[in-house]
Amino acid sequence: MEYRSLGNSGLRVSVAGLGCNNFGMRIDYDRTVAVLDAAIEAGVNFFDTARMYGGGKSEEFMGDALKGKRDQVILATKFGGPTKPNDSTGSRQHLMRSVEVSLRALQTDYIDLFQLHYPDPQTPIDETLAAMDTLVKQGKVRYIGCSNFTGWMIADAEWTAKTRGYERFVTVQNEWSLLSRGLELEVRDACVHFGASILPFFPLASGFLTGKVKRGEQAPEGSRLANAYFAASMTDSNFDKVEKLQAWADEHDRSMTEVALSWLASQPVVGSVIAGATSPEQVVANAAATKTDLTTDEVAEIGALMA
Repeated sequence: MEYRSLGNSGLRVSVAGLGCNNFGMRIDYDRTVAVLDAAIEAGVNFFDTARMYGGGKSEEFMGDALKGKRDQVILATKFGGPTKPNDSTGSRQHLMRSVEVSLRALQTDYIDLFQLHYPDPQTPIDETLAAMDTLVKQGKVRYIGCSNFTGWMIADAEWTAKTRGYERFVTVQNEWSLLSRGLELEVRDACVHFGASILPFFPLASGFLTGKVKRGEQAPEGSRLANAYFAASMTDSNFDKVEKLQAWADEHDRSMTEVALSWLASQPVVGSVIAGATSPEQVVANAAATKTDLTTDEVAEIGALMA
């Protein structure tokens, strides 16, 4: 397993990360323990969750499951989710309350990476950053990040932090896969320019890029693609792309999962590729498939193939 620094931070994380949004929602506590133990055994040390996952159960399950193992992992969680239209989830009040809830649930006295889950148009970024800076100074949080930000939002947050002397966002967590490329328009360049690491989520397009679902077939029952929201990506155009990717993978003696994950991991701006798992076997397979050995030319070739 290869490890990288997240942005301009002292956090060294595995390039294969584990997304913990299935805990408490798609899998129970015992299966959560099995997945976490398998991840650690495979060399994965970066675990990303959020207060909203599983209605709070993800953090709670992890707090119990990681007893005695806290020093082996980098814990990232997020605060502020889509609730009511006028909720100020980035406000100082909400943030200070959220961190205490997460600390208790995770059964730890510090969070390695605390992230604003969604932009909050109701609250100035100055207020959010000032509060997050306070948490770092208090030792409750080591580093801060954001999620679902646009390029201009990243630039605005960077300017605000620099001019006010606040802690800077060291990571940006956005959706990025070979089927979801919007991040490449502005966000990727903004992260490169400001020295922030990208944490791609849904790197396998909710399982579409594993090649397990063929054109004309129904997604397996219980899979994420069986959900109408995620199934919307199963268009003829996307199947065309997936079939091209499968051909490239076959020609280069790789699995499609390996190509999809490694295409992200082989880009220096990426810190850790966050893939979810519902079984020990899945997390081990994803960890093994997340490689950094694609050349610059191969990354460009695959990107052009899937454009």
